[in-house]
Amino acid sequence: MISDSVMKDAAEVVSRLGCGDAAVETMRRQWPALRFAACSDDDVPPRLKPAFEGSGFNFYYIGSGDHCLTLTKDADSAMGLVLAAVAEDD
Repeated sequence: MISDSVMKDAAEVVSRLGCGDAAVETMRRQWPALRFAACSDDDVPPRLKPAFEGSGFNFYYIGSGDHCLTLTKDADSAMGLVLAAVAEDD
């Protein structure tokens, strides 16, 4: 489960460190029981609404099924976050 306080604190980490490896590693250290991954927002299916929209990034929930990791809309079944960098429009 991803609580509102974890989401808020994770957003603060990304706001401070940006969307790079430093933010992902910091979140992994701060919440070792959760999974974190990073990608471009363009890599996420467009039909999936972000769990959180920040300035220059979005978070999506990582869920787990039987054997594979998936993206989910359900915070209660989430086991981590995908940090998706949003490209600035030209």
